[in-house]
Amino acid sequence: MRSKIISYLLIFMFLFTIFIYVNDKKILDAKEEKIEKFQERVTELEKEKEQLERENLNLNYFSLAENEEAISYFERSGIDSKELSQAIEDEIIGRNRAAKDNDLVPFAGMEGNMRINKVKILNHKWIIADFTDGTYWGEILISYELDENKNLIMNTDKSFLYPQD
Repeated sequence: MRSKIISYLLIFMFLFTIFIYVNDKKILDAKEEKIEKFQERVTELEKEKEQLERENLNLNYFSLAENEEAISYFERSGIDSKELSQAIEDEIIGRNRAAKDNDLVPFAGMEGNMRINKVKILNHKWIIADFTDGTYWGEILISYELDENKNLIMNTDKSFLYPQD
């Protein structure tokens, strides 16, 4: 009788061991599959990141902040290009007035006053800005320079007005 009980116990332990092995193997396989999926996702995200970095580099090609020649141009005159950029943006946006059009925009507002919304300093000579009166909008290309007293002089060269869609 005792040997039968031991035999049953051994068989039970053997079956229990097989059950634990199979169960653990399923869990391990599921975890490995998750890891593989995460690794694939990481690879996809790395490729997307590289693509976005290339796009960002291309977008910033025309940007004072990324243009070494333009930065050097100002540094030779003892001007900090970051401070100048902020001063230029402040000056342009500061020309938006409550009751009249921004004087840099060569179009009169038809549905309200023309306001400059966004400014991008392209290099040491050119700025592009977007403007709108709430209905009509456009872009303006502005040339700028600093006179001998480091006063900002801006000229509106080209502008484009787009009709309402």
